[in-house]
Amino acid sequence: MPYAYDDQNIFAKILRGEIPNKTVLETEHSLAFHDVAPQAPVHVLVIPKGPYVCHDHFALAATDAEIVDFTRAVGEVCRLSGVQPGEDGDGFRSISNAGEHGVQEVPHFHLHILGGRPLGRMLARAKD
Repeated sequence: MPYAYDDQNIFAKILRGEIPNKTVLETEHSLAFHDVAPQAPVHVLVIPKGPYVCHDHFALAATDAEIVDFTRAVGEVCRLSGVQPGEDGDGFRSISNAGEHGVQEVPHFHLHILGGRPLGRMLARAKD
């Protein structure tokens, strides 16, 4: 079944200017803003402006220009946030959730950039 984009999701409303945000970076095809419920000192969401439900949808359906713009926006957000390990930052984690098992809460592709403190293991080790 093809992806069905819900244009009433909170990120679509942010893109239309119906809900305010604390913008970190805006480009032709991407928007980055601070998470309203940060889980780390640095917690920025990067979203494409196009109607993509999750990362695989974006990777398969977005134009080359959208993909390049988004990828460069992620790099610039890391630079602006001071988390780049190659530039004296202490590192970061990028997370994208997809679907029910991935616990995706907003049906618009978004990448979390988290940093500013040790983040621990990504997943708990499975018990034997």
